[in-house]
This record gives sequence, C-alpha cells and structure tokens, in this order.
Amino acid sequence: MNEHYRDTRKIDPTRGATLADGSPNNDDRIEIGPTQLAYAEWQAAGLILPDLIAMRSYRHTRLVDAVNARNWGGILMFDPLNIRYATDSTNMQLWNTHNPFRACLVCADGHMVLWDYKNAPFLADFNPLVQEKRSGASMFYFSTGDKTDAAADSFTAEVRDLIMEHSGGNMALGVDKIMVAGLRGLESQGFSVEEGEELTEHARAIKGPDEILAMRCASNACEVACFEMEKAARAGVPQGNMSEDDIWAVLHAENIKRGGEWIETRLLTSGPRTNPWFQECGQRIVRNNEIVAFDTDLIGSYGICIDISRTWWIGDQKPRADMIEAMKIGVEHIETNMQMLKPGVNIQDLSRNTHRLPDKYQKQKYGCLMHGVGLCDEWPLVAYPDKAVHGAFDHELQAGMTLCVEALISPEGGDFSIKLEDQVLITEDGFENLTKYPHDRALMGH
Repeated sequence: MNEHYRDTRKIDPTRGATLADGSPNNDDRIEIGPTQLAYAEWQAAGLILPDLIAMRSYRHTRLVDAVNARNWGGILMFDPLNIRYATDSTNMQLWNTHNPFRACLVCADGHMVLWDYKNAPFLADFNPLVQEKRSGASMFYFSTGDKTDAAADSFTAEVRDLIMEHSGGNMALGVDKIMVAGLRGLESQGFSVEEGEELTEHARAIKGPDEILAMRCASNACEVACFEMEKAARAGVPQGNMSEDDIWAVLHAENIKRGGEWIETRLLTSGPRTNPWFQECGQRIVRNNEIVAFDTDLIGSYGICIDISRTWWIGDQKPRADMIEAMKIGVEHIETNMQMLKPGVNIQDLSRNTHRLPDKYQKQKYGCLMHGVGLCDEWPLVAYPDKAVHGAFDHELQAGMTLCVEALISPEGGDFSIKLEDQVLITEDGFENLTKYPHDRALMGH
C-alpha cells in the first residue's frame, strides 16, 4: 500500500506525469522547485510557467556557443551559480560557495560533465544534458589536507582527458573560479587557462524566453512574500516587541514556502540604523513611527534572484518633511534613470547621463546606479560617474538583459535613509519594469 501511494502521489492531482513547467508531478522529485502554493498563486495571477527543458537547453547552447566563439576547448566552472546555470542542479549551494566540491566542464562539442559530492551524483539525473556525473573536484584544505596537490593532479588529469576526447586537444580552457592547487594542476597539464568569468557573465546576461517567464514567476513570489512581511511589521511594530530580525524572518519563511532557496544578505534596518546603509538586521526593537528599509537580495523560485528594495513608514503619525523629500527624490532617481534603458545604449552612457542626486546625498549614495541580475547580482555593474572606470563596461545593452535600478537617498550624518530598487527587463524597443510592489504612501506624502 505504501509503495503504491508513493508511486501515485502528485503535486497537482489534476495533471499527468509532469507539471506545466515540465518538472515531474511527483512529491518525491529530486530537483528542487516551486511548491503547490507558488503554482496556485501564479495561476491566480495569470502567469505563464517556463518550459524548464527549453530553458536548460537555451543555457547549454549559450555556453557552448560562447566557448566556440572564443576558440577554447571548454569552460570549467566552480562557481555554484555558474554550475546551476549550466546544469540547473543544486547541492548545498551556500556550503559549496566556501567549500568548492562541485565542478562542471562544458566542452566545445557540448559534452557536459558534473563533478558532484561523492554520494550525490543522482542530484543531476533529471537533466539529460549532463552526460557524465563524477566526483573528486574537491581541492580545498579541509577536504584534502596535505594531499591537496595530489587531488588537484588527479582532477586536472581527468579534465585533460575529456578535452582530448571532446575538444580535439584544444588546451585553451576557460575557468571561472578555482583553488590555487587546481590552477597549478591545470597549468602543469599543459592548459592555457583563460578568464572564464567573462564568458559566463556574458552568457548569463541575455535571458531566454523561458528564463524571463521564470523571473516573472519568481518576482511574483518575492512580492507576495514582501507583502506578508509588511503586513507582519505593520501589525507587530505598534505592539512594541517586534525586532528587525522578526520582520526579516517573515521574508525568509515566505520565500521558502514558495520554493525559494536563500537570501544573500540581511539588509533590513530600522530608524537611525538605516543611516549609514549596509548594516544588517539585528535584535533592535522597531519603534512606532519609524522607517523600515530593506533590500531583498533573494534567491527565489527556479533559483532566480529577485533584488528589490523598499522603504516603509510604520506608525500612526506622519513622516517628517525631509523623509518625504528624500523618498520623492529616490523615486524620481529610479524612474528617470529607467528611461535611458533600451537596446543599443552603451553602458558607459548610463553612467554619464544619470539623474544627479542633490549634493547633500552624494557622499552616501549607493555603490552603483544599476547592476545586472539573473541567478544573482550579475554583470554589468553600472557605476555613478565619479566611480566609473573608462573602458570597464564598454558594451551595449541588448534585449533580454535584466537590470536592477538603484537609489539610496541617505543624508550624511542623518538619522534615516531611503532605499529603493526595481528590477527591469530590456525589451526589443525599450524596457519593462518587472517590479510591481508599490511605494509607501505615507513617505510619498499621501
């Protein structure tokens, strides 16, 4: 009986073997993904789900084409976000960021090999584009101790053999991030190690149709989670016992409820802790009639990053005039800069032509005015004019790119900051603001 139940159990009883996004309609599926709650909300919102098989194929093609365009033998990836892009598989993503046990090689002929945790090759079984699953890519001291060099020699010999078989012995190899022993091992094998991060960032920058659908779904889930966080804050703060951590915990919980994955920062602060910006949330009890500001930095459904910021006024009194002024300037900053976005615009011109903040906000303005976004914050970084490095981002915007448009309005020596950020898609003839979350009415002067 139990076996029968397991075999017939479905996420959506109304569908067959697969869900609308192509993932198995099975509660015991291997790959992580959206929950029943997320699927129901997206259906109610009229959203179209991505075709995950098509999305994975698009990403694989982007990488293979990029490898061949550079006349390399392959791209070897250790960054967990690049591995997610190539394989759509995950394994202890945060632990892997500082203990790199996974690696992925995409050869010039498209052959893809994933080195995973020794007991977990099955985690990529759902994706036939991963033709081989191996282990043995760990080259960090915790794992390999005083035999790290030997581990690196073994791993890099495997890479050499694969390149000989699938890339005609082309020893130009792109590598994104690698331990020192691994780099030396590749060089000892005769590889010419090339800057692979440039390849992966540019490949990831142009989103395919299904990636855009996935981002729309992830954005909806993130904003619903933010609404839940706002509702909790507005109910709890006036009671006098709600901390910044309490508010932030709501976003984490709601993200996970919808199949989201993690949040890269803890950027939520209140009252005077919003200035200077970049403190992370803590135990401070939020007082009635204070500002709460946050930046989601959220890795949500389908592994898509939704990076938006909002600032709320919570209380029964009106915010001060200088707060309202700052909020209106922040909205103007974002909306004006957004108008520059369209295909063909040089990224450097975004810096040169940016809306200028009043002098009193210049010193503590945000670290960039825009940045790319996809599986995380991605290329390009669009700097303010006083921080721009000529030639660093001499590229044109293309349709399919997604950017986050930033504003930090923070008076030097002040007791508040306004943090705002919208996520934007570059379309064939302009842009679309994917962020629907409203600005705080009280801070807008209403």
